[in-house]
Amino acid sequence: MTNAPEKAPDVEEGIEYWNNQPANYDGVLGGFGTGSLPRIESLGSRLFLLGLYPELSTVPSAYKPLREPEHFLRVRALDVGAGVGRVTSDTLLPLVSDVVLLEPVEIFVQEAATRARASAAGSTSTGAEERSHWPGLQGGSKSVTVLQGTLQEFDPLNPHRTHFIDRIGYQPARPADDIGLGYDIIWCQWCLGHLSDEDLVAFFVRCQAALKPQRRSLIVVKENLCSDLPDSKPLTIFDDQDSSLTRSDLAWKVLFKQAGLKIVREKVQEGLPEGLYTVKMYVLGLSLTNGKFTDWFMTGMRCDDYICLFENPRKQMEMQ
Repeated sequence: MTNAPEKAPDVEEGIEYWNNQPANYDGVLGGFGTGSLPRIESLGSRLFLLGLYPELSTVPSAYKPLREPEHFLRVRALDVGAGVGRVTSDTLLPLVSDVVLLEPVEIFVQEAATRARASAAGSTSTGAEERSHWPGLQGGSKSVTVLQGTLQEFDPLNPHRTHFIDRIGYQPARPADDIGLGYDIIWCQWCLGHLSDEDLVAFFVRCQAALKPQRRSLIVVKENLCSDLPDSKPLTIFDDQDSSLTRSDLAWKVLFKQAGLKIVREKVQEGLPEGLYTVKMYVLGLSLTNGKFTDWFMTGMRCDDYICLFENPRKQMEMQ
């Protein structure tokens, strides 16, 4: 059980708060959009993702050349609570083929669409100070699909309650072909605090169903952490300003377990400015079934500075 706050997030209050923030990096990052944070944070995310998908690297490895795939497979990602598209453009698009971007706040999602269209047109002079390049859109090799809706109502496989805004870049022969195909990566960053515990567990369950079967699919959660209670119990804190929750490490882990998810890797983001909450990345897969992992993480993995996975599930449990 988590040490539950007295209040739960209110969706409309949260949206109202963000509607009154600037639709730029500074607005979505709480005033830290013009310093080193955006660059360092996105670099940390990309390196973390490359540790899971080394074949996505666009830089040849001097240590161990990667085998060229026999057939090109498009890697599809979902970016939820995406704001103005910062994570999509700076973290995901440099590595994956197609991103579906979901954001509930009107001014943010429209700005994300504007940025994507401008990049596809080869323009960066559209008024914002940090207009970034969205890789692959101009040449049509990659795509971004922009949706507006809340995480509470969003079903990744059946997004009928969301508003379709645009698809920019690569277009399949039939535009609806990949709508229900699921995702290789579901990326959740700095947005899950706007979901109550109950809504969050339900959201995770829907995300699990949307992971591509027979592929190395994963969910990444990257969020702020408050400290656990002194007696090593989980803590959740309510913030009246934006109607959101900040959870401790143990509070997150309780909810992951309730949703049937297994933590495969976890890492603290380094290099952020002092005075901020600790930011941690979790990679989530399916739980153990009959004593064995049911996902891809047990095969072909290497030891690195995050965690080392063994074929013996008992060894894996001992490490945690």
